[in-house]
Amino acid sequence: MKKYKYSEITPEQIYNKRRKFIKSIGLGVGSLSLSSIPFLNNAYSQNNTKLTSFEDITTYNNYYEFGTGKSDPFKNSQEFVTKPWSVTIEGEVDSPITLSAEEIISLFPSEERVYKLRCVEGWSMVIPWMGFSLSKLLNKVSIKNSAKFVEFECIYDPLQMKGQKYPVLNWPYREGLRIDEAMHPITTVVTGLYGKSLPNQNGAPLRIFVPWKYGFKSAKAIVKIKLVENMPTSSWMRVVPKRIWVLLKR
Repeated sequence: MKKYKYSEITPEQIYNKRRKFIKSIGLGVGSLSLSSIPFLNNAYSQNNTKLTSFEDITTYNNYYEFGTGKSDPFKNSQEFVTKPWSVTIEGEVDSPITLSAEEIISLFPSEERVYKLRCVEGWSMVIPWMGFSLSKLLNKVSIKNSAKFVEFECIYDPLQMKGQKYPVLNWPYREGLRIDEAMHPITTVVTGLYGKSLPNQNGAPLRIFVPWKYGFKSAKAIVKIKLVENMPTSSWMRVVPKRIWVLLKR
């Protein structure tokens, strides 16, 4: 398979002129390149949801590690160091591994995936992500039959992430998925957006994105993936009352 440099991907300004993007997350074609399905470009009217601008995607964020205001992640993450970076996969596996971000990006070429990011607060964005199926990364280890869930752990670095100096959440940020959710082909390891490397404020260098779940389920700046037998306790599960959590976890 040919590997593409970010510089070889369609420039941002051409996106809106050349394509009409899918309203929903596109479960049936999520792992395919849109350009390989010609009829999609002509199947939707001009009333369909358009791509959110690069500016909005990168300046309006929830990323409490850098602050609780929507503009805080952009303002406070510009000097965040993402090299060197490594991700460890461990737990209920026969062959735990640690890979650098560069190795991961090299092993699994990214493709364009246009999915809607939905926030539990009621807003959403249609984003042209770059990435690959999480299942490809998980298949690098031999997963034991006892593994029922996947836990994601994000970086803990309060010197770089000023929001982690405050007990807004239990740091480091943790999230989890059932094993079948993690292995679904549209559950994505994100490496970039709009044909560019992933910005710090959006979860660089590597984040998870689960199109059918609210944004808080998609862990950013991941450093560890752990296969476990029991449902992991996520950061939000620790602070949100149980009755409310039943509604939010959808």
